This record gives sequence, structure tokens and C-alpha cells, in this order.
Amino acid sequence: MSTRNLSIARAIELFLGSLRQRNASPNTVTAYRKDLSKFVAYAEQTSTTSLAAVDHIYIRGFLSELYAAGLSKTSVARALAALRSLYRWLGREGHAQQNPAALVATPRLPKKLPRVPTIEEMSGMFQQNPSAATPRDQSEGKLASEVTGSFHERDLLILELLYGCGIRNSELVGIGLDDLRRSSELILIRGKGRKERLVPFGEGVTSALGKYLPVRQRVLATRRKTSSALLINQRGGRLTTRSVGRIVKALAVRSGLSPDVHPHTLRHAFGTHMLEEGADLRAIQELLGHERLSTTQRYTQLSVKHVMQVYDETHPRAK
Repeated sequence: MSTRNLSIARAIELFLGSLRQRNASPNTVTAYRKDLSKFVAYAEQTSTTSLAAVDHIYIRGFLSELYAAGLSKTSVARALAALRSLYRWLGREGHAQQNPAALVATPRLPKKLPRVPTIEEMSGMFQQNPSAATPRDQSEGKLASEVTGSFHERDLLILELLYGCGIRNSELVGIGLDDLRRSSELILIRGKGRKERLVPFGEGVTSALGKYLPVRQRVLATRRKTSSALLINQRGGRLTTRSVGRIVKALAVRSGLSPDVHPHTLRHAFGTHMLEEGADLRAIQELLGHERLSTTQRYTQLSVKHVMQVYDETHPRAK
């Protein structure tokens, strides 16, 4: 089938279906669907149905529409990347002979390194009074309800796993009780593309598990439920990535950190702090589950930034 006979909406559905068949993670499929749905909406707005009518000028018009809607350069760049991936797949499947999205320049993005909490700031997140609600907690409504004294044990375990093991949010909520190897202090983690890896954990996770598991069992008994998930909510269901994000944000705010802190921030902190303490880059790559070393090397940039800051603040000839 050529692009002349293939509608935009149908092409995108076929592409998303191929991602699912290749065992792409649900988060990846959702992200592509979200970005490409904007293109479908633009096509409907401009009364364009066939892929044959799409060229690089049309795609530039689509990006201009995204800018006009207030989207950031990062969001626009992601939408363009999604279109490029779509057309690469169409080319492999014989539905398109060229990739018009490849002729459109990617928006120039500011090179910003993520703000990583210091080791001292991370220690502060673990030393909180679970009964002390801040005004910020009280103003957030649902945010405050997710972080309660009665489930403080679970929230502490979340911090220990994210920062202590460097795992992704999606990997965290996917952990089952059977994935714990407590005697050998290992957790079986299912990462992107359903790739599995064993991640070690230390005394912090061991202690947090000892406090949380009895509380978890009481919640399930009260709700008369069973669950294979390690992390559950107060109704006995599996905790979601969105809830983990709210919990981490609330705990960060309570300890005086920015509300911009999210689960991936703790993953960055894991890699950065290990590198600062002398860990081998390839070992960090293995622990984080990065397919390419180049992905792990961004932590080198973060570490260099830290070293430069220490130099500027302490060396007598730097001032």
C-alpha cells in the first residue's frame, strides 16, 4: 500500500501496533501516541487525510501550530522525532519512499544539565517526621493524601529503591514479591524492552523492607485482598507511576527541596553520586540498565560540574 492510499490516522495506528508487537514498553507506546495524536488533530484541522499530501513544508506548518499553542521547544522536538520514527517505519514497510520529517531541522534546545540533589540533601529526604505536614502538603490536596504517616514505611521504601538502586519509576511499580532475592540482596528488574537485570540493594532497602512488609500485609488483610505487587496503595491495589511521582514530590518539598524533584531525579542522583565516589562508569551502566555507554556518560558531565563547583568554592587561586 502506498502513501497515496494510506490515511494519516491509519498509518499511525499501524505504526503503534508494530511497536507493541516488538515489545516496546507501554510508556514508549503511550508517548508516541500522545505526540502523534497532535499530528492527527492538525491534519483534521487542515482537512488533510492522506499521507501523500504531507511534505516537509506541511510538517513545518504543524510545528508552527505547536509553538502557537504554547508548547516548549522540547515538546516540539519530541513531536518531530515521533514523525521521523513514523516515516522510518513507513519506509521499511514500503508505505513511503521518503521521509519529509528528516528535511525539517530540529529546534535548537538549550543544553541544561538536570539539577541533582547533593548527598546531604538526599540524606535529608530520609530523615523526615511522617506526621509533620507542611503548608505545601496541605495546599496540594491529593498530594498530601498520598503521603501519610500510616504508610510512611512504604514511602521510605520507595525512596530507598529509587535512590539506593537507581531504577526507573516504571521498573519500581513493576516489582513483585517474587522478584526479591532477600538472602542475596538482589532484585530482579524488568527494564525497557522487557530486558531483565539483577540489581543489588543494601542495608537501607533491607531495613525499609523489614518495616514495610508487615504494614503491607495488614493493609491487604484489612481490605481482604491479595496482591503480587511489592508496592501497593491503601486500597490494596498496585501503586501507579503517577502516585509514585506525587509521593516523591511531596517528600522532596517536606525536606526543603524543589517541587521539581521527581523519581527520575533520584535515578540521576544515584548515578552522579556513585561516580563522584569513584564507581566505574561501566558498572553504573550495568546498574542503570543503559543499553549504550553514551547514555551513562551524561553523569560524567554532572560530576565534572560538581568538581568545578568544589574547585571554585575551595581553591585559593580560583577566587
